[in-house]
Amino acid sequence: MQNEFSRTELLIGAQALNRLKTCHVAVFGLGGVGSYVVEALTRCAIGKFDLIDNDKISQSNINRQIFALQSTLGQYKTDVAKKRILDINKNAIVNTHNLFFMPDNSNQLNFSNYDYIIDAIDTITAKIELVQIANKLNIPIISSMGTGNKLNPLGFIVDDIYKTSVCPLAKVMRKELKQRGIKKLKVVYSKEIPITPKEEIFENNKKIPASIAFLPSVAGLIIASEVVKDLIE
Repeated sequence: MQNEFSRTELLIGAQALNRLKTCHVAVFGLGGVGSYVVEALTRCAIGKFDLIDNDKISQSNINRQIFALQSTLGQYKTDVAKKRILDINKNAIVNTHNLFFMPDNSNQLNFSNYDYIIDAIDTITAKIELVQIANKLNIPIISSMGTGNKLNPLGFIVDDIYKTSVCPLAKVMRKELKQRGIKKLKVVYSKEIPITPKEEIFENNKKIPASIAFLPSVAGLIIASEVVKDLIE
């Protein structure tokens, strides 16, 4: 009898599918990248999620975030994500945390529960904290580098942070992680030279990057593929 994951089972086998059904992943950041990570992992039968994001959906999210619709404006991203996950897989377990993750509140989460950590957040301090925790606890982690000001989805590469180039965010991460003695980190980054936006827009004194639908989504799907492959190896 066919079910929602029959086609996946044909590809990876029953044992691997059952493994995914038992896995607990944490997704930090539910924006353009993170929302597509969640979408793909849900459709790959991941059994348990922790979703960490403090943002509510805004009009400017609609161009690139799968949870962002006219009907979801003003709602917490975590709440919309949970509803969508359960609408795809009613057996999934979803824990939501409306939290702007930073080093000073990292103790609010039980990292030892996680089989995999996905870093899809923008704040460098928070990204470094996640990597350090994952390294200390020996939990697999993958980090998204910058997807803003890009137009070519074919530019994405999966590699170690110390082999990255071009990406400004990756450059900062390389320096900071090296200073902290972190020797490796799997990342998804783009070798495309960033495009200069047509105009500058600022929010809270921070320049807003330009974006388009098919860049962060592709990065999110690549991350999901890496997570699934790592979990079933």
